[in-house]
Amino acid sequence: MAGALGRLGLHIPPPEVAPDESNPRGFYESQWVVDLHKELLNRAPVYTIDARPTAAQLAATAGADPAARRRVAAWLGEQAAYPQVLVKDPRAFWFHDMWQAAAADAGREVSFLTMLRHPAEVARSRDVAYLAGETQEFRRQRTVASVAAWCNVAWETELATRGAPRAMVRYRDLLADWRTTLREAARRLRIDLDADLAAGAHHPVDDFIDTRLHRSQVTWDDTDVPDALRDLADQTWELMSRLADDPEDSAVGEELGRLRAGYAVMHDDAVAIATSHTNAREAHVRRTVKRNLGRTHREELQRLRDDLDRS
Repeated sequence: MAGALGRLGLHIPPPEVAPDESNPRGFYESQWVVDLHKELLNRAPVYTIDARPTAAQLAATAGADPAARRRVAAWLGEQAAYPQVLVKDPRAFWFHDMWQAAAADAGREVSFLTMLRHPAEVARSRDVAYLAGETQEFRRQRTVASVAAWCNVAWETELATRGAPRAMVRYRDLLADWRTTLREAARRLRIDLDADLAAGAHHPVDDFIDTRLHRSQVTWDDTDVPDALRDLADQTWELMSRLADDPEDSAVGEELGRLRAGYAVMHDDAVAIATSHTNAREAHVRRTVKRNLGRTHREELQRLRDDLDRS
């Protein structure tokens, strides 16, 4: 989506994040934005996608730093020559308040575009990208966490963008008919594209969007998660998909709020069940650190004694 919009006249401030083997066609993300968001999330600390119901509050606290708002406003000021600036980063939604406030300071308006991919696809994609060398047990745990985080991020994204110009776009719709999809998204976002997409003439985006890069076409049959979490993710997916058709459907927000409240209880129960495991692991880490520090201190003390003996 970002690559297509960049080819349709929106400005992506350089330098951009460099392509890599996982994404050879590029990320279309401004390095400055990515670095800022990582800095703020590390401060919180919050993950890019985070399963904790408290994650949004933690991120908002970091984003409320007046210095961060001034930095964003100044950066936007540097883009004054460009009427439409594209800011793409999967971490951006955590800092919606900061961006809206900074944009107002810079005389800009913010609109929000959210790409929707099925949670099973997202979980598999993250597994392939980050967990190839891990044990099966660890990979399953991370997959469960990824699906839970997908739900949490979906709820937070809907809440964060409510009331602002927004468009929700299903990834499969973009691949199937990018012209219709982008034309409708642009209308909802109040942005201008520099091509008449209705004309149907060949465009560089035709050469850019390659359905062969849609590698993670998976279903729940390929993903081992608890039934309760899978049902929660399915309901969330269906509701977010409704927003792709009507982003102002207020009933969707109410239903997502209900799911979010139920998940908070589910998450609290999971934390309670895992308490003994977590405590045992923390105790083991503390003992290991203490033992290593003790060995280091003994070695340093012996070195000092040897120095004294030699002198």
